[in-house]
Amino acid sequence: MSILKIATLGEPVLRLRSRELTRDELTSSETQAFIDSLIATMRDADGAGLAAPQVMNPIRVCAIEVRGNNPRYPYKPAIPLTVLVNPVLTPLSEEQFDNEEGCLSVVDLRGSVKRFAHIRVQAWDRDGALLDFEARGLTAGTYQHEVDHLDGKVFVDRVTDPTTLCTWKNWERHRKPAFVERATALVARFGQ
Repeated sequence: MSILKIATLGEPVLRLRSRELTRDELTSSETQAFIDSLIATMRDADGAGLAAPQVMNPIRVCAIEVRGNNPRYPYKPAIPLTVLVNPVLTPLSEEQFDNEEGCLSVVDLRGSVKRFAHIRVQAWDRDGALLDFEARGLTAGTYQHEVDHLDGKVFVDRVTDPTTLCTWKNWERHRKPAFVERATALVARFGQ
């Protein structure tokens, strides 16, 4: 396992639709070692998730984990380590919320993105077992952000109001208190 280089905005791999994996590819020692490195890189960077294209590998794999001690996202509810392979997300309602997002591939920039409040997640786990569950609120937003990477999208593509774009420092100074208040209400409402 190793720490991988994170691709930043402008790298062509971030704009490609990633290819699906076969079960044989998934269970290979090379893919399993890559998933270990993807997880290690996500944790090293204090990310809430990391998709394979963000480390220069255009395959449909992403890792998501929110630990209670994540300094970048102390307001996010915990998500146990989850590896999604060939994921499909389906909105389960039309309700959306404004999610203030940043990205390890878009250095020092945050902005407001509309995300579905209730989704269904279908994928394989890293062993090829079927995952099929629902996610709500901020947790649903985290899954949508990571799966966007597998479709060649980054959060800035979904920012509808460019005046919400700001540096991390200015976000913390001017926008964080209001967002944390909204996020806390979402977590209270959905439990995730």
